[in-house]
Amino acid sequence: MILGFDPGRDKCGLALMSRERQLLYHQVVESQEAITTIKKLFVQFAIDTIAMGNQTTAKKWQQLLNSNLPDSVQIILVDERYSSLEARDRYWQMYPPQGIQRLIPKGMRQPPRPIDDLVAILLIERYLGGTGAN
Repeated sequence: MILGFDPGRDKCGLALMSRERQLLYHQVVESQEAITTIKKLFVQFAIDTIAMGNQTTAKKWQQLLNSNLPDSVQIILVDERYSSLEARDRYWQMYPPQGIQRLIPKGMRQPPRPIDDLVAILLIERYLGGTGAN
């Protein structure tokens, strides 16, 4: 299993995907809850890799993960440039606009919730696709 992790100062995106690309979980959590939530996921699933975004606060989060998770877990930093824009498009693919939202031009639509979890999904996909790894 691969855990996608989009770290941030206020909130973090988490996603869990099998190597066969089956999405099992995705959620946005407050930053102070991220380590606790990740530990719970480790109890439930056999996670062996974390694909983590390499931008905002990545070094701090990598240290926190290393000190709180088993040594056997591999943490891979993945290039997260443009992932927020891509995640916005992914949101509308996963949750097509309804009603009047359909009339708003695609580039002007804003998802009604944080999309950090979708960024985490994209980080896993970039890792599995061999693009963007550091």
